[in-house]
Order: sequence, then C-alpha cells, then structure tokens
Amino acid sequence: TGRGVGYTEAMSRWPVTFRDVLAARDRIRPYLSPTPLRRYEALDRAIGSGIRIHVKHENHNPTNAFKVRGALSVMTTLSGEERRRGVIAASRGNHGLGLAWTGRALGVPVTVCVPVGNNPDKNEAMRDLGAELVEEGGDYDAAVEVAGRIVKERGLVMVHATNDVRILAGAATLTLEMLEQAEDLEALVFGIGGGSQAVGGITVARELRPRLRVYGVQAERAPAIHDSWHAGRPIEGTSADTFADGLATRGVYAMTFDALREGLAGFVKVPESEIAESLRLLLATTHNLAEGAAAAGLAGTARLRGTLRGLRVGIVLTGSNIDAATLKRVLDEEI
Repeated sequence: TGRGVGYTEAMSRWPVTFRDVLAARDRIRPYLSPTPLRRYEALDRAIGSGIRIHVKHENHNPTNAFKVRGALSVMTTLSGEERRRGVIAASRGNHGLGLAWTGRALGVPVTVCVPVGNNPDKNEAMRDLGAELVEEGGDYDAAVEVAGRIVKERGLVMVHATNDVRILAGAATLTLEMLEQAEDLEALVFGIGGGSQAVGGITVARELRPRLRVYGVQAERAPAIHDSWHAGRPIEGTSADTFADGLATRGVYAMTFDALREGLAGFVKVPESEIAESLRLLLATTHNLAEGAAAAGLAGTARLRGTLRGLRVGIVLTGSNIDAATLKRVLDEEI
C-alpha cells in the first residue's frame, strides 16, 4: 500500500518538481548554510538490527528548525506590494519562527496565529523576532481558520505551512543536502504532520536516487493523516493532543496527501512514550536537544527495525524548540 504509480505517471498531479527544489535552493543559499549530517555509533548500537543512522541536524538552522527553509523559499518570491501588505500563517511555532526570522531579514511584517496554550518559549521567540501573535483556537487546525478570517479582514498574504509549492520546495532542500552529503543512503524516515518534508524528500529521491525508500511516522495521538493514508481516503481526526506539537494535525492536506499515498514505502504511528524515549536517546547519543516532532524519525526507525534491518537510514532532527516544562517531563520519564 502507498507505493502507487511511478514518478513519470504521477507527474500530472505531483505537487512540486525537482526544478522547483533547485530554484528554492538558489533563493535560500544566500541566507542559510547547509546543516550537518552526522553519524553516531552509540545511536546505531541503541537501535540495533545493523541499522546505520545518519542524523540531519536541522536544529542548527538560525531558528533551530527546518521550517525556515520553507519561509525563505516563499518570502523571497513575494512582490514588493505583497511585502508591504505583510504575511500571515497559522503555526505551532517553527513555521511561525521561520516566517518571523525571514520577515526581519527581508523587512516584511509577519502575523502568526497560534492556538491557546501554545508552547510559551516558541511564542516568546516569535515575538522577539518582531512577529505579531494572535492566540486563538484550540489547536493548529483551528488556528488555520483564524488566519483565514484575518486574511479577509486585513488583506494579508497567507503562507500555509503545507499547501504551497514553495513551502514543499524549501523543505525538499534538506533532502537534497542529505543525498549530497551521504550518497549511500538507502532509506529516509520522516515525521509527518502535514507532509511537506516527506513530499519534498520523495521528490528529490525520485530524481537523484530512485531506489531510495521513504517512510513516514506520526504520533498515535494525532492519527488522522496516518489513518487516512492506510484507508486510501481522507479521514478527519477529532484530536491532535500530542506533546510533539509539530505533528499535531487532525486532517490531511490537499497538496501533500496524494503524493504521500503514491510515494511513501510505509507509514507507521508511535505512542507518546516512544517519541519521548527517542528524544532522550538523541540527547544521550548526539548531545543535541530535540523537540517531540524532531524525535519522531528516530521513533519510527525503531518501530521499523525489521523492515530497515542492515540499511543506511537518514533521519532529520527537525528542531530543538522544546519548552523547559515539557523537557522536564520527558527527562523525568513522565511521558
């Protein structure tokens, strides 16, 4: 399930092209340096099954997260009139941080809609970068609705975290770097909330490494996109109550769902306890801090041990913007 048709057959509805990715890299390059891809023998031993893990450190970006790639990819294409109007987005934090950082760099006003009770450290960081925050709604999907309302009221430019070709192309640049840094990778495992990172990865893999397998992982407490993938049709979720806030979505997205169906070799979901254990393991073996969503790739790799046995596997430490209270709960094994 999920392998679907080949790249050539699917191109008529594939949301992003390799040419888009190369163009995004050219736009991003003046602002971001490539992030490191590293090996940790202690991590390999902990996972076992002869799996050799390569960790892409997107936490080394200026906002400590990969989402700044998509923000730059979009905002470097805006017209002068669009820049003057300003942009708006819904975010649990990292997309908003990327927009706020880019807005400061390019002189573009940024408004970010976050749900009530959002990560306080991410909220503070967005404000520190000059973003206007609107705190309304119970979760990410509700915040998207709030942003849509404000677009109509104020005429701001919407930058959706998933449904934008430029976002997908920007996210894909991290896989482009990975395949340039390690030519022998045999599989990639991505955490999937909206799917921008995975669809970008599939796009690059099909162009440069057609035999590379791409897998997805989602939190059990935000299962909608995982369950929809296995059902072959969108299933609306009722909850996305996971500490891995970057994965906290309760639906599928028009621009990524069909591509995920066609391109993923497999899709698993993992409980909160396994994400937390993977976060602790990343901290112990790489000495890098990870937020919940950033540990999902490792949790998925552990869940897929049998399938990935003996392979060279790439995962992405997507961000390190975890708040102190949540980190304490993880370290105290309360999650």
